[in-house]
Amino acid sequence: MPGHRTAVHSPAPSHRLTIAQAHRRDSPPPPPTQTRLHEAGEQEQQVTTAHDAAATEAAGRRQTGTVPTTAAVPPGTGPAGTPATSPAPAGPGPGRAVGPAAARGPRAAADTARTAPASGVVGAATALLDAYAGGDSRFFASPTRTLLARGTRAVVPHDERPLPLRVTETLRAARAAAAGSPVVVGAVPFDHTAPAALTVPAGTSWAPPLAEDPLVALPAATPAATAWEVTPVPAPEVYGAAVTEAVRRMRREEFGKVVLARTLELESPRPLDIPAMLQRLARRDPSGYTFALPTGPGRTLLGASPELLVSRRGGRLVANPLAGSAPRSTDLAEDVRRAAALLESPKDLHEHAVVVDAVREALAPYCTALEVPERPTLVRTAAMWHLSTTVTGEIRDPAAASALELACALHPTPAVCGTPTDTARDVIAELEPFDRGFFTGVVGWQDAAGDGEWVVTIRCAEAEERSLRLYAGAGVVAASSAQAETDETAAKFRTFLHAVGADQ
Repeated sequence: MPGHRTAVHSPAPSHRLTIAQAHRRDSPPPPPTQTRLHEAGEQEQQVTTAHDAAATEAAGRRQTGTVPTTAAVPPGTGPAGTPATSPAPAGPGPGRAVGPAAARGPRAAADTARTAPASGVVGAATALLDAYAGGDSRFFASPTRTLLARGTRAVVPHDERPLPLRVTETLRAARAAAAGSPVVVGAVPFDHTAPAALTVPAGTSWAPPLAEDPLVALPAATPAATAWEVTPVPAPEVYGAAVTEAVRRMRREEFGKVVLARTLELESPRPLDIPAMLQRLARRDPSGYTFALPTGPGRTLLGASPELLVSRRGGRLVANPLAGSAPRSTDLAEDVRRAAALLESPKDLHEHAVVVDAVREALAPYCTALEVPERPTLVRTAAMWHLSTTVTGEIRDPAAASALELACALHPTPAVCGTPTDTARDVIAELEPFDRGFFTGVVGWQDAAGDGEWVVTIRCAEAEERSLRLYAGAGVVAASSAQAETDETAAKFRTFLHAVGADQ
């Protein structure tokens, strides 16, 4: 991977475990957790603030499957640690990390004292998952917290002002109008000029991560037998032809990379049970990023993304770009072989390097220090292996760099668009016969202090009364083949096909 810029400093290169060590607790079929193939805790070096501890530790947890002794603990919890629901957001702000409060000052110590009881409560996170009922409620779960939001206090307007400014001013107005600490929750589309679906909810409930709740291991109900009508758009052979055309242009050096997507349109004879789909997504991969929220009248965006675009807590940021993928196998030996091959694949390592370089370039102007490992490691979902790099940084001026400001600086990364960005957008518009909408956008939350988490909107679908549109994309470079990219998108569809019972 290319060397680091002189404006930032980097830790020592990662030392990876052997593939066999990474699988030491595995047995086929592959478990639904994600795993990093290097020594647990390595990315937790030089953790000095609450956000750094919580976010970096969460990244390690979701990739190693370990449960840390310190946990991100949300505000607004009752005396016994059960999730507290209020008609308006309250408390010191979402997501406090339990740790050496003295090092974070008196206010941090007070925050810790108020929120610490929630850390080990059985059933707190799954209670929020069970309470999600669709409609005007919004659910977001990450490796650091679980959020359920209800109702709408305010909507972020769509106008000519930059989106981060509109969000900041909406939060400021909401805070002035009512006591408490409002948050914005929602999604931003792939096309940054299109309207976002961002609201200040009327009420919020917070809990620790789903992965720390033992009840999440209980299986979700089996999907009801459904005679799904499935239509690929475009057809696989048409998608393969688009990949071939993109490769031809790249070999003529017209551009360096493009991410081409395709969809599956599913029609059901009965109304969709969206809360049940969310249950299956969340319980299959509780260490990932699971979400469900309305994006328009009668429409719901839901999914289970493996990729954190960026999170911010105070003066620290964490980004976790993923690029370069391989499908999992139910055969343990074959699964190991695929993981090892991905770590050494020149095509995938190049694709990953392009994305990491873009993340570094986008974040460097905001940071006094940026830590970028020399080589990627692996994360796994139930369906895929991904090359992964965890980037951490110290923000130069937190007042001028909210979580959404950082997300907009990054979006779209080459992992979901390509490079150069403008050329890749044009190629996507030409070769994809559908509007991406919120697919490959960002989804998440932000509070009035500018802290928040924004996730890349992948492994997702948009649901209406009886229909689902599933999305999957693959990074195409000059070394790509039409069959390999078609197979990769088919593997990525498996996450959602499993959730609706259409993978049988």
